[in-house]
Amino acid sequence: MKLHVRKGDTVVVIAGKDKGKTGKVLTAIPSDNAVVVEGVNIISRHKKPRNAQDKGGIMKAEGKISASNVQIICPVCGKATRVANTIIDSKKTRTCKKCGASLDVATKKATKKTATKTVKTEKAEKTEKPAKTTAKTTTKKTAVKDTTKTKKAATKTTSVAKSTRRVASNG
Repeated sequence: MKLHVRKGDTVVVIAGKDKGKTGKVLTAIPSDNAVVVEGVNIISRHKKPRNAQDKGGIMKAEGKISASNVQIICPVCGKATRVANTIIDSKKTRTCKKCGASLDVATKKATKKTATKTVKTEKAEKTEKPAKTTAKTTTKKTAVKDTTKTKKAATKTTSVAKSTRRVASNG
């Protein structure tokens, strides 16, 4: 069975304990006619640690809700709407019932724009950060090496002085 919402759509919950909340669809499960929405239907699971490295505690995660309890938010008009399926250029596309805007094209354009922006910022951060961090770490390492050398020299002089005192007092 096909769903009227897809992964990445922004939806509003219209029924249930989280009525009125909005969020992005994280996963769509057509076999169960359900969706997982970000920040909606939070489930607490108690996890027991199975070994020393494993952390236990209460894990919170989003649970699935029925797809019939959500409506897609149109990116053009900004209203919760039902989905109409129309044929454009021999392709079946999802459109808004209220304003007639295509829901598929708007989603694709929005994801492409944000993906290119994040790639550009990540490249810029990668080129700037390593140069700054290497300069800081080298200065700290040299400062640590200098202090250890002076401590070793100080301990050597005190041990020599103590040994000379012992020899003078014994002799």
